[in-house]
Amino acid sequence: MAKKPSKAKPKTGVPMAAPRSRATSGVPQLDKILGGLFIGDNVIWYDDAGSLAPVFYKNFIATSLADNKPVIYVSFDRSPNNLLEKLGGLVNNPNLTILDCFTNGKGAGSNVFLRFYEEENEKERSCEILLVDSPGDMEKVMEVFYGIHEKLEGDVRFVFESLTGMQDLWNGEESILKFYTHSCPRLYELNTIAYWIAEKEAHTSRLKAHINQVAQVVIDLSVKRGKTSLSVVKAENRNLQTLDQPFPYWTKLQAEGIHKVFFESEKGSSGRIDLGQRLKDLRTRRGLSQTELARLVGVTPSNISQVESNLIYPSLPALIKIAEILGVEMSAFFHDVDDIRHPIIFPAEENFEIQLSDLPRDAVRARRLTPIDFEVKAEPCIIEIPPGTKLNAHFFIFKGEEMGYLLSGELKIKTDSSLQTIRPGDLIYLTSEMPAGWVNSGEEPAKLLWIKIR
Repeated sequence: MAKKPSKAKPKTGVPMAAPRSRATSGVPQLDKILGGLFIGDNVIWYDDAGSLAPVFYKNFIATSLADNKPVIYVSFDRSPNNLLEKLGGLVNNPNLTILDCFTNGKGAGSNVFLRFYEEENEKERSCEILLVDSPGDMEKVMEVFYGIHEKLEGDVRFVFESLTGMQDLWNGEESILKFYTHSCPRLYELNTIAYWIAEKEAHTSRLKAHINQVAQVVIDLSVKRGKTSLSVVKAENRNLQTLDQPFPYWTKLQAEGIHKVFFESEKGSSGRIDLGQRLKDLRTRRGLSQTELARLVGVTPSNISQVESNLIYPSLPALIKIAEILGVEMSAFFHDVDDIRHPIIFPAEENFEIQLSDLPRDAVRARRLTPIDFEVKAEPCIIEIPPGTKLNAHFFIFKGEEMGYLLSGELKIKTDSSLQTIRPGDLIYLTSEMPAGWVNSGEEPAKLLWIKIR
């Protein structure tokens, strides 16, 4: 049924459209660059690295929840536990609804993921998590989130993570195009604001052209010459002079796992990220030399040295490869070096094997128990020395204090003047001393909890 034209008309006789209300993205400088968000906006985020968009959508979610706006988060790529960890303190809000399209989608209904819904841990958070039964059916997905929207009041906010994940599940671009071109106009009329995340290189130019045509706002996030930058590609109903202009930015961790975004264009901004130093810090924590990292990446040691000296910048594929080898997300290179996460539990799957550079690989094994990008004053490791092994050097070249606690086996510590036996339960405390070596003459591995204190 057609709507009646408004009685209020300008002198030209053309009906006057009601202006759309403005909203904030949660990033003040982005609001200045973009001219703010309008109710009804569909915002496409093209992520060059696959890990840059979360900083922006988490700020958007945080400010929306703070304004008491309902938020619906549609996830195709992350298991519920992984998503809750990524969203951090944001899950402690009843205005957040998460649609889990992963468990019965890419997760294939595995008991590993379904177990999440069997455990009685829902009381630890306030948000609602809904399991979508048939995420492979595009119509079913739309039916679910529009059904939830009908029960909510006000201008609802959406985050779709991600178009790339949908394409993988729905087997091709045509389904994505149908879903997107149907949903965007409808969400616009329903007075929502929707963030759509897409990995830039995962989609064809044809699909991106169709997507851009329908969207009200298109934003490109990229990494060039070691810097992250943001460009506004399209901004409907705004008279911008800065379209396609790159705005370099960096991030710094704030409360509840939210990163504040700083742009170079901001007056008085400080704290630019030293990419070379950040890479060096992460590499050394992993126990890799420049030569070893270069071999694993497929470049020369000179390349790594020049990157760490900020003489050259790695290409995006090389930076992604380095992140994979070091076991960190790409965003770890662009967080402020003073960023500190504040979890109290580190899952076992987050610890990782490190190389003790002065010792043969098969002579001793070591695992760091905290994530590589976690700044900590006491760095704990598990060190395991096989039976019948003699080490002619200490585990680490380290100037601080060290503590060791023998968990199992029997071990001897060599100093300049003696050879002392250590038994399970014994504690070793080193200040300025540097052991000359270690001997495991027993028949079982010797396992140590070792802590370096900065």
